Amino acid sequence: MRWFLKLSYDGAPFHGWQSQPNAVSVQQTLEDALATVFRRPVPVTGAGRTDTGVNARVMYAHFDTTEDIGDRRRMIISLNRLCGPAISIADIIPVAEDAHARFDATKRTYKYFVTFGKSPFLASMSWLSPSGLDVAAMNEAAKVLIDTDDFTSFAKLHSDTRTNICRVDRSEWSEWHNGFGIRGTVFTISADRFLRNMVRAVTGTLVDVGRGKISQEDFRRIIERKDRCAAGTSMPPQALFLWDVEYPYLNRQTSDDGRN
Repeated sequence: MRWFLKLSYDGAPFHGWQSQPNAVSVQQTLEDALATVFRRPVPVTGAGRTDTGVNARVMYAHFDTTEDIGDRRRMIISLNRLCGPAISIADIIPVAEDAHARFDATKRTYKYFVTFGKSPFLASMSWLSPSGLDVAAMNEAAKVLIDTDDFTSFAKLHSDTRTNICRVDRSEWSEWHNGFGIRGTVFTISADRFLRNMVRAVTGTLVDVGRGKISQEDFRRIIERKDRCAAGTSMPPQALFLWDVEYPYLNRQTSDDGRN
């Protein structure tokens, strides 16, 4: 039987999603927990790969068993105990045998949170802008991404990705009501797929527009150059969240929780 795990995690303690030698990853932590429960190796396949320090409000992953797992609520409690405080399992969902957490996802949404004032409560999950940003200019530049298909300028160099084509259907900056009285803005971007480091590179280049370092037309030319060296620097990871992942056969139960 195939199962989907719906989970969230704080990326700070992990070297990203993917298992790797001599490093703690989200994938390995899940596989270790499942191996303890089932007393055998249980490979896990995720909806994508987040980089070191990047968070996930919603992530899906699938795994297989030869038997029904029985009381799913009890299984969730066991896995949450074994995974530690940085990972939370929200649900275990039975799916078709050929369902795939990565290839079946039709849309992924990321959010990047920026504050304009210092707060000890927000520092671990947002980026403090050292100066004001022209959010209106950033928003105008962000619209260009809707009409873009080749994101080579924002792709990690020397990646094994076969194509840099992505279809973005949402790209906007909006006011962030964080509940601490600190002014903030959040960048929301949705697409069918994302390249490694793409969102942080896009955000960094848009921030350059907001700082007045480059113009909106410069932003367009950077995209047209298809050269990562032309784009801005990658933003710090702690402010980036994989916010949602959508599938055609799963009911959408996630919301923005007032943080859009």
